[in-house]
Amino acid sequence: MKILRYLIQKEFIQILRNKALLPMMTILPIVQLILLSTAASNEVKNVDIVIVDLDQTESSRLLKRKIIANNRFSLIANPFSTKEANQFLQANKADIALVIPNDFEKDFLRREKPSLQIIANAINGQQATVGSGYLSNIIYSFNENLIQEYIYLQALNKKQKENPIQIVPRNWYNEELKYTHFMAPGILAELTALLTIVLSAMNIVREREIGTIEQINVTPIKKWQFILGKLIPFLCVGIVLLVVGILTSKIVFDIPIVGNVGLLFGYAIINLIAVLGLGLLISNFANTQQQAIFVAFFFILIFILMCGLFTPIDSMPKWAQYFTIPNPLAQFVSVSRKILMKGSTIWDIRFEIFYTIILAIVFNSLAIWSYKKQE
Repeated sequence: MKILRYLIQKEFIQILRNKALLPMMTILPIVQLILLSTAASNEVKNVDIVIVDLDQTESSRLLKRKIIANNRFSLIANPFSTKEANQFLQANKADIALVIPNDFEKDFLRREKPSLQIIANAINGQQATVGSGYLSNIIYSFNENLIQEYIYLQALNKKQKENPIQIVPRNWYNEELKYTHFMAPGILAELTALLTIVLSAMNIVREREIGTIEQINVTPIKKWQFILGKLIPFLCVGIVLLVVGILTSKIVFDIPIVGNVGLLFGYAIINLIAVLGLGLLISNFANTQQQAIFVAFFFILIFILMCGLFTPIDSMPKWAQYFTIPNPLAQFVSVSRKILMKGSTIWDIRFEIFYTIILAIVFNSLAIWSYKKQE
């Protein structure tokens, strides 16, 4: 244990001497967390729309006013034909075209289920999908209002009272639907894991480049002591990053902290041990810091794209969903959101804990096995 203590002490001295590390632990995660949580949004706020009103009735004009009143849509033009609307889409001047057909109001009053046509510019798939969803919700709400007015008029004619069914939605865990409350916990977990994996990936390579690794190799230090001596200091760095991230998220975005923060830190320690093991494994095989960074970013890109931060895991192909299981970042993002937003208990995150423990054992075992003490 004395040898291990000296190794940890050496690592902390090297970390504190590194002038670039302190900004990476404080300023960098704060700036990234604020920028990414604010800018990385799947919300679509400005949808350019053209409306072709072939009916020209009170109902069609009412629908147009309802769409224009929504702050997510900007009315570009009112063309007189579908062909003209298509020209706006082809010129990339509009994202969506809505076509209100002839006899729209008449078909509704006859209960013949009138149809509306939504033409979306699907070059930007997200803009088209989300924008069409917003528009469909407005049309659905407009349809419900017309039905209620129609029922009310019938009730007056028949001199009877009718109570149409009302739907009252309730949003759990994020009642105000603030996107920053959803993104900040995930980005918090992402930054904590990714910064530690980059730092650990460059660690052994840096010692190899400056020549200090040779002095360690001639000592009776065992391989597991060497790896553990590298892991513990950077584990502390990761915890500091997590503390800075949580404080920043609470102060800037006022994210909800419903669950047990101690449980989050307990899981974070397991997760950081796993990603640090991967970083040290990469460092064992790299000859220069540039190589270590390139290999680390290869894994980082895969981890980010398949962690569920920007794309829901359930929306991925089945084979891709299986690949998220050995992704420590996916487990960290899931746990962070569950604990902070839902107040999940240790039983609710038992599978994430189990998978992460397996990853920590595998990565660190490979790091110890692949470290070549004698050169």
